[in-house]
Amino acid sequence: MALYIHPDIQSLNPYVPGKPVDELQRELGLDRVIKLASNENPVGPSPKAVAALAEEHASLHRYPDGGGYRLRHAIADRWKVGSDQVILGNGSDEILGLLARAFLAPGDEAVMADHTFVIYKMEVTAAHGKPVTVPLVDWTHDLDAMARAITPRTRLLFVCNPNNPTGTMVDADAVSRLMDRVSQDIVVVFDEAYFEYVRDPQFPDSIRYVKEGRNAIVLRTFSKIYGLAGLRIGYGITTPEIAGILNRIRPPFNANSLAQRAALAALGDDDHVANSRAVNVAGMEQVGRGLRELGFEPIPSEANFLYFDVKRDGRRVFESLLREGVIVRHIEGTMLRVTIGQAEDNTVFLHALKRVLTV
Repeated sequence: MALYIHPDIQSLNPYVPGKPVDELQRELGLDRVIKLASNENPVGPSPKAVAALAEEHASLHRYPDGGGYRLRHAIADRWKVGSDQVILGNGSDEILGLLARAFLAPGDEAVMADHTFVIYKMEVTAAHGKPVTVPLVDWTHDLDAMARAITPRTRLLFVCNPNNPTGTMVDADAVSRLMDRVSQDIVVVFDEAYFEYVRDPQFPDSIRYVKEGRNAIVLRTFSKIYGLAGLRIGYGITTPEIAGILNRIRPPFNANSLAQRAALAALGDDDHVANSRAVNVAGMEQVGRGLRELGFEPIPSEANFLYFDVKRDGRRVFESLLREGVIVRHIEGTMLRVTIGQAEDNTVFLHALKRVLTV
């Protein structure tokens, strides 16, 4: 007998992660592969985080602290909020799923950009909600249009800032106008995974809205600049009420012991963050200049990646780069996204791209 699958779930495509380095090496017999596909920190994790992991192994037979007491209090202290306003997730992705399950009934709507982090649409659909997508303007969220897209069925509104995959950001004035128009029965989700990479002084202080008691949540992660992607640990800062609601459906022990311990150490390593940011700034200039020399104009980015139009079949360019031992991300059509790496890896990417374009 055929399995019954809910039509909403049937409509979803599985998330396709970037190809692992060792898999590509096996497939193509390559000695060296560089991965610039998943926006990971090329500097690696904080040495303090690595040291903390070494100290944690003796207690692996114990369940983790289900409430994440030390890490939540450290995050609360960093951002000057109450510890009851911090929720931990198995990556900030998990918190997106909790939000969809907590606030969407079948047929309820969630407003988002049409070209943004794919997990929003996936989680909203999986919760049997309706994603309402609003086109980007100049590769940037059109917050005024998103406000106009709100209906009486709207329950969530997602703002990915800086946006993935474009790298663009919306400034404080645009966010202020949005918040002036959003009613209190809508939860505004500020997804700021790349917050620590931002250089523009006009970036909004979104935590301000939480402190004002607005129904908002700010998501951050240890996967990007902190270099802990393999441990899957993120967090949200929100009102005590929203945090309490999410905790009702948060799985017990969702943030594992190693992740909590490493994140706590990484949070206190400002030198590692500063060094990672400096490497990214230099690499952004290197890769941007190289792409322009090849005739491409990357979209200005406030993150740790560049999005650009290769003006031909992006899938073919992506596959050709794989054969050169370089993994980037083909998003759609003619668009590619490349993570900023160490200087040597950036050079390898630019030379490989030049070669595949001449074939």
